[in-house]
Amino acid sequence: MARTLLPFSLAFGLVALAGCSSSTSTSSSSAPSPKADLSTKPPSPDPRVGLKAGKMDAQEAIWNLRKLSTTPPSEQFVDVTNSDLAFTGNYAIQGNYNGWQVWDISNPSKPSLKDAYVCPASQSDVSVYHNLLFVSGENLAARLDCGAQGVQDTVSTERLRGLRIFDISDISHPKNVGNVQTCRGSHTHTLLVDPKDRDNVYIYISGSSPVRSSGELPGCVAGMPSKDPNSAWFRIEVIKVPLAHPEQAKIVSSPRIFDNLVAPPKHGETKEDSVANAKELAEAKAQGQFIAKVPGQGEFVIPPEHSRVMLDSLVAHRGGTGEPTAQDSAALRDSIPVMVQRMIGQQPDSTAGPTQCHDITVYPAIGLAGGACGGYGLLLDISNPTQPRRIGAVSDSNFSYWHSATFNNSGTKLLFSDEWGGGGQPKCRKTDKKEWGADAIFALQNRQLQFQSYYKMPAPQTAQENCVAHNGSLIPIPGRDVMVQAWYQGGLSVFDWTDAKHPKEIAFFDRGPVDANEMKSGGYWSTYWYNGVIVGSEISRGLDIFELEPSGFITQNELAAAKSVHVDYLNVQGQPKFTWPATYSLARAYLDQLERSNGMDAAKIADARAELAKAEQASGGKQAAGLTQLVSRLEADAARSTDAAKVQMLANTVKDLASSQSLATAGK
Repeated sequence: MARTLLPFSLAFGLVALAGCSSSTSTSSSSAPSPKADLSTKPPSPDPRVGLKAGKMDAQEAIWNLRKLSTTPPSEQFVDVTNSDLAFTGNYAIQGNYNGWQVWDISNPSKPSLKDAYVCPASQSDVSVYHNLLFVSGENLAARLDCGAQGVQDTVSTERLRGLRIFDISDISHPKNVGNVQTCRGSHTHTLLVDPKDRDNVYIYISGSSPVRSSGELPGCVAGMPSKDPNSAWFRIEVIKVPLAHPEQAKIVSSPRIFDNLVAPPKHGETKEDSVANAKELAEAKAQGQFIAKVPGQGEFVIPPEHSRVMLDSLVAHRGGTGEPTAQDSAALRDSIPVMVQRMIGQQPDSTAGPTQCHDITVYPAIGLAGGACGGYGLLLDISNPTQPRRIGAVSDSNFSYWHSATFNNSGTKLLFSDEWGGGGQPKCRKTDKKEWGADAIFALQNRQLQFQSYYKMPAPQTAQENCVAHNGSLIPIPGRDVMVQAWYQGGLSVFDWTDAKHPKEIAFFDRGPVDANEMKSGGYWSTYWYNGVIVGSEISRGLDIFELEPSGFITQNELAAAKSVHVDYLNVQGQPKFTWPATYSLARAYLDQLERSNGMDAAKIADARAELAKAEQASGGKQAAGLTQLVSRLEADAARSTDAAKVQMLANTVKDLASSQSLATAGK
């Protein structure tokens, strides 16, 4: 398909805010759960291929998951892009280019709308900490007062490009308690809770827009750092937020984590894409569609729905009514180069490395962060939260746009995703390489990145489905690295990357295209695990919630152990370290894994299971004594096991169970 200028149009806030719909959920909770598939072979042929199209009635394919509910957007958010998710208590907060929606998911089979807050901006990525909600804003139409009328002036004190801060003590009635303006807006942001600082939180701003005018925000410099050390290029912003006085939030540093990086190698387009783009661009010109030429990037088709909004704006500006005239069309064509220049401004030359990150994932428990920064994946030391320091950088000619990052729980691996095509193009077709638009998995060795393998959702998608790697999170299955990830209209994929060189898909969900004949935006922006369920932000269809089913890849005990992990809130880009309470399910999960890997003698596994069952039925001193004896046997077995580390994890869990029982008995 021809390259469309979707990000360009959104930058001007020209997405139509229209439509109406109910906010009721459809739930599959009453349907009987299918019998667990204990096979480790994926279904063949792949049921994701050839699904019927439709917006709310597309055909679906599911494997090793159960869909609990689908909830369409509330009235003022229909046909407006849903973006990222944050969670607090029983609530899922779903960003949207028109603001955000708060869903009560205490009953995941029937979510209910708690609040729909209209506050247009892109992307409205959200994060939360206790009573504070943080929202990103970047486009030129976003207003400080959250008004939907946009901002008409080139330079305006009414514009918001940066971070909004809301008090959500009463989550149904958010109160704006502060805004922090930045020179390049906030495309995304990352909330960092420093373990050493209980009084403040820190926000890392990733702004991808051109530098705004110093007349609008004093101190913004568009020149290159070699000529002006205050340049807004090649840096991120760090905002310090005093928890007791969020209105005092301000930028405290602008670390230059991109110093001395050069332009990375690029893979360009596929031959098929080059031919198709040239053909469709010629057809678009012949049909009189609006084209924008971006220096250094080529020509782009402005989507008709966005050019129509621009035309309507011209009609309204001249005080007219009705359909746009030929003069309006001519005026728009004349203004497009001006808008492009306004959008692009002064740019670094083509030999420069990245000028910003797209997403930064911080892992405070290990003092590191992964920066997905356009042409590079960065490893950052965040021991000093206001001065993140680059300690590693990788590039890859197979990667087009390093987009997001995820650590494994032990902090020994780091996964980066590649948003090739910007999320608006089909990059999962049969003709697309498996290494493009995929994940790259690295081992962390001596705090440096060592490449291991790629992972890409394996089902080929159509040319009418935007599909590429996007946002996902870890699933807290003990002793393993399992992740759920969004692939836009490629659906969601759950995969195991415990063996970093051989990641494997173990569950999926997919729908047919939004439209069978042309590309329409849709699919999952993000899919995250939160306290026992998987929540998906569907760009055009609303909110989906799933639960994992036992399968040949995941046992019931492993799922029970995963569900025992509870967090009070979750911002996936502020990655928490999972810990598992000592439970019988956790011990049995380790036994299941040892059986799966042949890491322990089968007879000893059977004996341990029998002893756990006996101890669980016992009480008082007998229970503690039985568990203590089992610990002794397991610790002796560890030395002879092919997976000594896993046997020791099992022994430690049983030891904790024995200790808790002894304490309970002593307290009686």
